[in-house]
Amino acid sequence: MRWLSLVLILAASPGWALSCLRPDVARAYAQAEASEDVWIVVTGTLGFDERRLPAGKSPDPEGADIPARLTGQSLTPQGFTRPFDTPVTLRIACFGPWCGGARDGMPYLAFLRKEAGGHVAIAGPCGSLLFPQPTKAQLEQARRCMAGEACEASKGRR
Repeated sequence: MRWLSLVLILAASPGWALSCLRPDVARAYAQAEASEDVWIVVTGTLGFDERRLPAGKSPDPEGADIPARLTGQSLTPQGFTRPFDTPVTLRIACFGPWCGGARDGMPYLAFLRKEAGGHVAIAGPCGSLLFPQPTKAQLEQARRCMAGEACEASKGRR
């Protein structure tokens, strides 16, 4: 009976669960703005080969890099007004058994980091930089943040 209690205690420990903040456009914008890296914000359709997604934990701590293309508009102070049709790297990040993901052909609001090889879309298990099927409210929040208007993140957890 003691071993059963120990197993139940260990199974309930925080090490077995992934706790994420609710994805939030204003929070993602603030993180990108505070970063020393260069970021752009794009809304559009992401295209890639889904067969290249990792099935579980990625063997590379940096994640799995998948060639992709993002077609849509990038954010300017006036809104999503600049055409964007560019190859990107879809970086699938994993934390233990939890991996981020994406869907081919789905519209996204994406925060893209500029790297030496081009733009990188990061899909982590908590989904904080890729927003699938963005709502009008999410797109408007990104525009407000870019324009220097109200840009406050929510504080809720998933």
